[in-house]
Amino acid sequence: MGPILADYEVLVCVTGGIAAYKAAAVVSQLAQEGCGVTVAMTHSARRLVGAATFQGLSGRAVLTSLWTRSGDMPHLDPTEKADLVVVAPATANILGKLAGGIADDLVSTLLLGADCPVLLAPAMNTRMWQHPAVQRNVAFLREHQFAIVGPEEGWLACGTYGAGRLVEPERLLAVIREQLTSRPPRAKQDRSVP
Repeated sequence: MGPILADYEVLVCVTGGIAAYKAAAVVSQLAQEGCGVTVAMTHSARRLVGAATFQGLSGRAVLTSLWTRSGDMPHLDPTEKADLVVVAPATANILGKLAGGIADDLVSTLLLGADCPVLLAPAMNTRMWQHPAVQRNVAFLREHQFAIVGPEEGWLACGTYGAGRLVEPERLLAVIREQLTSRPPRAKQDRSVP
């Protein structure tokens, strides 16, 4: 028997929260379990963790721009193969963009074009997490079938303790495995539609 996640494809979208470094552990473990992993990063995320890190861990080029020379459709192609899109960390900014239908960069455009389940792992300062606008956006996203894991309580990068901490990689991986194995991989499904 092969790796548990063989034949599954995950698109991991990394946004500009300090917890972006935790996404590296998630990408590494998914690849080790046989999952095909593609990473897309926002400009802010690349200021915190280098794209080369994710390329090395996934074995694939990292998506960073809507604009390519090859004629590919980078805002649609990655989600057509994905069994799941994971956003970790999901900042207040990306939650607001997604809830508001805003697509002004690669990651937000990928999310609006996704035709597979999306798992959001929020991470931000407690005051931001508790803000009524963020809570409204989260409620809207839940209502529209987005899966959300976290955030947890704990020490935050700002030096305070409270809700807003990205779930630990092990917990996020457990939810990803559950989401993936609840249905067969797209690669094995009959995709012909009469």
